[in-house]
Amino acid sequence: MNISLGPLLYCWQKQQVIDFYQQVSTSRIPLVYLGEAVCSRRRELKWGDYLALAQMLKQAGKEVVISTLALIEAPSEYAELKRQVDNGEFIVEANDMAAVYLAQEHKLPFVCGASINNYNRASLDILQRIGMKRFVMPVELSKAWLNQVIQEKPAFEVEVLGHGYLPLAHSARCFTARHKQLTKDSCETVCRQYSKGLLAQTQEQQPLLRLNGIQTQSAHCLDLRGEIATMAKMGVDIFRVSPSSMECITMADALVDTLNAPESPPHFPMSAEQCNGYWFGEAGVAIHIS
Repeated sequence: MNISLGPLLYCWQKQQVIDFYQQVSTSRIPLVYLGEAVCSRRRELKWGDYLALAQMLKQAGKEVVISTLALIEAPSEYAELKRQVDNGEFIVEANDMAAVYLAQEHKLPFVCGASINNYNRASLDILQRIGMKRFVMPVELSKAWLNQVIQEKPAFEVEVLGHGYLPLAHSARCFTARHKQLTKDSCETVCRQYSKGLLAQTQEQQPLLRLNGIQTQSAHCLDLRGEIATMAKMGVDIFRVSPSSMECITMADALVDTLNAPESPPHFPMSAEQCNGYWFGEAGVAIHIS
């Protein structure tokens, strides 16, 4: 079992992103996803910048996967997607079926991201036959579902989001821009003001969701670190950390150490700011104590 670092889902300043991945390059994290997966209007980094970062991470010994948009809405986004898929060096994480189609057309392997609704083994086997090498489980599915699906060992790898804010939905509308009384086309990239998304609360001031541009996330951070040993026994190949701060790199490094010393697994206590319900077949916001 390995640890991966998912794509950065927030809109940070360009230098902050570069500093982040330079620190990733010196970490022990073996697998890194890289690219804009949320909104094409986030133009802090261009395609050439991401390729340069990918090359830097590759030279540091990392396996690099280019993550694609989860919602393709315009011809310009499809044109960019073509460039990503046909980059000639790095495989892509397909977060939209358009990326699956292009990868199949070019006869290229790909990772199937969690935003594609794969809910049964038959669909996964079809995707594997057309080039899928790894499947990232949709975040709302459970341990029991996954265990049933992979009882017969599949010909593809299995990855589970184990730590980070849950990506729950994508919309054609930008909720962050709307909050600022701006249109999506003239959004001024206001999501740069919220390094972990904009927290939305109930009328009782209880955390409800995070608005991350066109993406809706969980208010609480998913934490399945205590389930790593269980995942390994089930046959999960990769435990994903979705980054939201520089500290996530240190935490991912610690998880690599945990996998290298399974005889003394650490205890990860749950707090009110964390959640893990989906994994246990409960409401996603629930805190399940094993």
